[in-house]
Amino acid sequence: MLHPKISIITISFISAIVLPLYPLNIQASEEEEIKKSLDLLRSAAKGHIEKKSCFGCHNQAFPMLAFSNASKRNIKIPSEETKAQADFVLEFLKKNQEKYSEGKGTGGEADTAGYALLTLELAGIKPNETTDAVVTYLLKHQAANGYWKVTSNRPPSEASHFTTNYLALRALRVWGNSNSKNEIEERTRKSAAWILETSPKTNEDQVFQLLAFSELKANKTNMEKCAKDLIAKQKPDGGWSQMENMDSDPYATATALVSLHLTGILSNRDKVFQDGIKYLIKTRKEDGSWFVKSRSKPFQTYYESGFPHGKDQFISVAASGWATTALLLSLSE
Repeated sequence: MLHPKISIITISFISAIVLPLYPLNIQASEEEEIKKSLDLLRSAAKGHIEKKSCFGCHNQAFPMLAFSNASKRNIKIPSEETKAQADFVLEFLKKNQEKYSEGKGTGGEADTAGYALLTLELAGIKPNETTDAVVTYLLKHQAANGYWKVTSNRPPSEASHFTTNYLALRALRVWGNSNSKNEIEERTRKSAAWILETSPKTNEDQVFQLLAFSELKANKTNMEKCAKDLIAKQKPDGGWSQMENMDSDPYATATALVSLHLTGILSNRDKVFQDGIKYLIKTRKEDGSWFVKSRSKPFQTYYESGFPHGKDQFISVAASGWATTALLLSLSE
C-alpha cells in the first residue's frame, strides 16, 4: 500500500522464500482495462463527497492509493479531483480538530484518523495545525498496554489491531514533528513489542503485520517468517482468502500482493505475484470493478456512490482500490 516514503528493508533472504523470476506477461492492452477501473474509483470517490459529511476510508483512502500509483506510471488522474478529495478530508478533520487535540477523536477512532492521514499523505498534503491535532490524538489514544486497538467490527478493512497499529505508526512517522519526538519514539517501541509478540489470525492481520514490520525496519528473521507464512496461504487458483475457511477473493488477494511487493519481498516478475495478478484479471468484472460480499453489519444510512454492487459496494470499492493498485504494480513505473 504504499507511498515511496515507506521504509523498505534490505532483504537478502528473498531467494529463500520466492520462486524464480518469470517474464512479465501483462500486455499493453491491460493498461486500458486499468483505466476503466480507475474511472470507476474516481466516480466512487466523487460520489462519496457529494453525499456524505464524513471521511470514508472505503471510498477515499483506497481509491487514493490507486490514484497515487497510477500517477507514477503516467496514468494521470485530474489534479482537481485529487485536490477535491484532499480538501474534503482536511475539512472533516478540521471540523473535529478540537476533539482530536483533546484525545477524543471521532467514530472509527484510530482507524479513521490513520486512514485520513494516509489519504492526505498520498495526495501530497503538507503537515499543518489540523494534522498536528490528529497526531496529538494518536499519541493520547494509545492503550495503556502499548498498542492501538481497533474499535470497529467491519471486516476485513476495519477489524484488525494490526491494521490500526500500522496506520498509527505510519502516521506518526510521516506527520509527527520534533516537539513530539520522544513521545513518538516511546509509542513506537510499545507498539513494536505488541506487533512482534502477537500472532496474526486473519489475512488482514498477516498483511498489516508485514507492512508494520517494514515500517519498523524489523530484522530479517521476523520479516522472513511473516512473508513465508503469507505466501504459503496462496491458494491453487492464485488468490488469497480473508480467513482460512473462506474462498479466495479480490480484497484478500490484492492486499497480499501489494504488501508483498511494496515491502520488497516479491517483484512483479515472481511467479507468486504473477499468479495473483492472473487471479485478479480473471475475477475482474467487465465494467472494471471487483465484487466482494460484505461481512459487515450496516449501521449507517445507505447511499449510492456511483459504484456498482449495491449494498456490497463499499467493500467492493476497497477491493477494487487494492486490486487496481496491484495491477498497476505489475506495470513498469
